[in-house]
Amino acid sequence: MRLIIVLAALALLAGCSPRQSDADTSRPLTVFAAASLKEAMDITAADFHAHTGQAVQVSYAASPALARQIDHGAPADVFVSADLAWMEWLQQRERIDTGTRRVLAGNTLVLVAPAGEAAPAFLLAPGTDLAARLQGGRLALAATGSVPAGRYAKAALQSLGMWDGIAAHVAETDNVRAALMLVARGEAPLGVVYASDALAEPAVRVVATFPARSHPPIVYPAARIASSDHPQAAAFVDWLQTPPAQAIFRTRGFTAP
Repeated sequence: MRLIIVLAALALLAGCSPRQSDADTSRPLTVFAAASLKEAMDITAADFHAHTGQAVQVSYAASPALARQIDHGAPADVFVSADLAWMEWLQQRERIDTGTRRVLAGNTLVLVAPAGEAAPAFLLAPGTDLAARLQGGRLALAATGSVPAGRYAKAALQSLGMWDGIAAHVAETDNVRAALMLVARGEAPLGVVYASDALAEPAVRVVATFPARSHPPIVYPAARIASSDHPQAAAFVDWLQTPPAQAIFRTRGFTAP
């Protein structure tokens, strides 16, 4: 009877976690993730490794750059985007396993200044003269034509009636972390980034938060790459939705999906 109970308990545990016996843990799982996810994803990947023995390698860049690499056959197993558009783009090309697609987290859009500057916090509202607050400098943004953070930023500025007055004063970068670094190094007096980025960089501070209604919802979807044959790819996507993983995202400034 005792043996039956022990076997039943082991079976239950096996059903609640990724099956190590199905994984070739000597072969790393390759994840392509949006640059803004770095701190949270590094910890989450390490947790997955600790629980399953499966090594995870994460490559970070702007979502469009990663999506295009996947479309051209880059050997990724999982993709985590900073918006729905680039995941949809890959789905239309049949590059992802749609059955594994999940929404992992959300985020907030904020305006940051160098931490050492005396710029006061203020309210972003229609009529705010953002150009005057630059004092001759530039507003750091991720590329507004393709990078999710840049598109969210432009949409928010347009919604608040600020874009026409600020468009000639922006400095566009390859990804949101590059925009963050321009502000952190004092090369730009203000920048638009995610709340999670601001939390990760002590050299900046938040001076304003964009109203959620001023831009499309910020959403991070994840999915297994359709061409991946890694036995733990889908399990990793599922892992990102577990309470421990979600707690990591929350502590790093992300919001509930």
